[in-house]
Amino acid sequence: MENAELIAGYTEHINAGLARVLAFMGMDATAIRAEGPYVYDDRGRRFLDFLGGYGVFNFGHAHPRIVAAVKAELERMPLSSKLLIDEPAIRAAKRLSAVTPGEISKFFFTNSGTESVEGAIKLARLHNGRASFVYARGSFHGKTLGSLSASGRDQHREPFEPLLAQFIQVPFGDADALSAVVDENTCAVLLEPLQGEGGINVPPDGYLREVREITSAHGALLILDEVQTGMGRTGYNFACEREDVVPDLIVLAKALGGGVMPVGAIGGTPEVWAQFEQKPLIHSSTFGGNPMACAAADAALQVLVEEKLAGRAGRTGEAFLADLMKLREKYPKILADVRGRGLMIGLQFTSTDVAEIAIGAILAKELLVAFTLNAPEVVRLEPPLNTPQELFPEAVSRLDTALGEATALVEQYA
Repeated sequence: MENAELIAGYTEHINAGLARVLAFMGMDATAIRAEGPYVYDDRGRRFLDFLGGYGVFNFGHAHPRIVAAVKAELERMPLSSKLLIDEPAIRAAKRLSAVTPGEISKFFFTNSGTESVEGAIKLARLHNGRASFVYARGSFHGKTLGSLSASGRDQHREPFEPLLAQFIQVPFGDADALSAVVDENTCAVLLEPLQGEGGINVPPDGYLREVREITSAHGALLILDEVQTGMGRTGYNFACEREDVVPDLIVLAKALGGGVMPVGAIGGTPEVWAQFEQKPLIHSSTFGGNPMACAAADAALQVLVEEKLAGRAGRTGEAFLADLMKLREKYPKILADVRGRGLMIGLQFTSTDVAEIAIGAILAKELLVAFTLNAPEVVRLEPPLNTPQELFPEAVSRLDTALGEATALVEQYA
């Protein structure tokens, strides 16, 4: 189909509102292929992808080892009967067990991040029978009902209220505030080690350790949502490793599928898993843990470890962040802050309107970025962890030009 026909079909059958937004940003084109750090459209443009699918493409687009693993499984057994044991799921679980922190060694495979969060909420309640959960302001754990109950933006919550009861919100990064509400009725504390959709918010050093101490003191579980921060993104295989914190449950998705298949996982300790093993059908998924998805996860984990991508993200991110700090000094009228860890970086603009102008200018330079969902004044940068080193100065150069143009526009209409 021609692009005009595709846009018309998208508008009529999928989401007319989003089609208008894409047109406004000059992105009313069709992606035709992607490879490594690049996305190509039907207009002949080659975009440098520094959005990374909101944390999906840690290994770039169509990593050859991961694609090959999925192709092999497609020819062998793409979906299974679920009545026989599937080897790809075992391989993926064993490989996950080797890299996840502490005693986390039991896994349930899902299809997405929000599905993983829903399952973790259920497993936590199954484990200790308690009712209340504590979560952080600005957090994002998904948009299904349970996940939404622990997500921190009213715009997404209010149309669906009443949500699940006994979900208590506290400020992110404030251990004292959390300590004031966690008690013997608390089932679990659910947190991102570093907030993604909240605006790439980095907590104070020692925060996660304090949270772990608070939960342990009250017999509450700690659930860490590493959907966006995991798989090497912040300079560690999992962000909680920076403070040597071991959660009771860990939630994964996005990059776990290697940028090739949708797959998520809930990981837990044997202690938390005990009740689930006594009632093995109390939680299930028709497509969760399917052979193709697990083949992708298995290959992605091999790539993560063998190509040492976590360490690479840490080193590259430190230098990239320093260059971005210089842009903040150069464009103080529009750029209020630059922050992040590894290759999970946020550019905070002075307002949402300014961020929209900046995004338009950046996209026009064929550099893919987007705002964070709960803090639209913050533009995220999450490039593939294996992006060639020489492309980071190129990205900074494009950002420099775009921010100069955005500054001029803001001054023109001020």
